[in-house]
Parts: sequence; C-alpha cells; structure tokens
Amino acid sequence: MSQDKNDERFRAALLGKNVPTLTLDNKWHKLMAEVGKTDRMEELENTINKLVKEQGRINNELKDLKKLKNNLMDEIVSNMEGAERAAAGSTAKKKLDESKRLIDEINDKVDSYNDELLDLPKEIAEANSELMLLTMRESYALIKSNTKDIEEIGGWIKSMRMELKRNILRKQHMELVNVQLYTFMQGIFGPDVLDIFDIDYDIEGTRQALLAKREAIREEKEREAGKKEEKKPGE
Repeated sequence: MSQDKNDERFRAALLGKNVPTLTLDNKWHKLMAEVGKTDRMEELENTINKLVKEQGRINNELKDLKKLKNNLMDEIVSNMEGAERAAAGSTAKKKLDESKRLIDEINDKVDSYNDELLDLPKEIAEANSELMLLTMRESYALIKSNTKDIEEIGGWIKSMRMELKRNILRKQHMELVNVQLYTFMQGIFGPDVLDIFDIDYDIEGTRQALLAKREAIREEKEREAGKKEEKKPGE
C-alpha cells in the first residue's frame, strides 16, 4: 500500500479524536524513544513547544494586566471626589489622569493579546495534527519492519529446531554404534588390546542412557497418539 493511501487511513482514524498536544504527553515521548524522530518531527516538536510557551506567557500577562487594571480602578474610585474638586494642574488631578491613561494602555494590550490567543490554538492544532500523522506513519513503518523480522526469525528458529532434532538423533545413533563397536571389539580382542586406542567408554552407562531416551520417546509418541484418539468425533 502506498504512503499516500496509508496517510489517508491515518487521517480518517484520527478524525474527531480528542488527541492531546503530543509534546506535552509523556506517553508520546516514551513512544518516540522506541520509534525515533525524523527531522520534520523534531521541527514540529520545537514549533509546538514555542507556541505553547507563548500561549502560557500571554495568559500570565493577561492575569497580571487584569490585576493591575483592578488596582488602578480602585485608586480612581477612591480618589475621584478629591480629584474633581482639585484644580486642573493639581497632583490629585494628574494622578487621576495618569491612572486613566494606564488603563487605556492596559485595554489596548489586552485586546492585542486576545487577538494573539485567537490564532495560537489554531497554529498549535495544525502543527500537532501534522505531528500526529507523522507519528502514526513512523510507528506503522516500524511495526511492519518488526513484523517482517519476527517472521524471518521465527522461520529460522523453526529450522534450527528441526536441525537440532536431527543432530540429536544423529548423536544418539553414533553413541549406539560406538557401544556396539566397543562391545564387539572387546569381545574379539579383549580389553587390553583396546587400551592402545585410548578408548575409555562407559558401555553399560551409555547403553542404559540410550535405552532410557528411546523409552521416553516411545512413551511420548504413545501419549500423542492417545490424545489424537480422544479428539476423534463421534466417540
């Protein structure tokens, strides 16, 4: 399946999903530790973090401005009567005018910040959406690659098991042949003659071990046959 087709599937899967801002999600960072980030993903991560940081800064600024405005309003209300009775150039009048000027500046800044706050969530959402798509793309690619390797390794393990089984049977056969050879040679030439070949073989121990292995194999085959008989339908 082409990458474009996969991207369409991923977009459809993400449609309507309330996915959090990925760079703020610890699970995403753990996922990326396994998958790895492309250059574009790192670029998007930095962009989102900057936008989120800016959003937080503006919200804090708005809180401070609101607090400052409330303090100025309280001062204006408390000094209103004295300022109205004072002469135009008096200190009280100047203080009242300065407070009003500061409030106007605060209102302008608040309006500017609110305009920015209208754009920031959209910019964050757009960058986060692209990062979500790339996250799914890279994760899917790794899963596909791992699946292929798992199948290949599984086949190798199966082959090695068969090879191991064949070698075990070969080993047992050669051990049995050695026991027979040793027995025949000992019977013909005697044990003293065999010493010159540096042959030191526990005939009886090896023979018993081989018989035990054969008996275990026979019992296992009988058990398997019994299980197959029990599974026959209609019985």
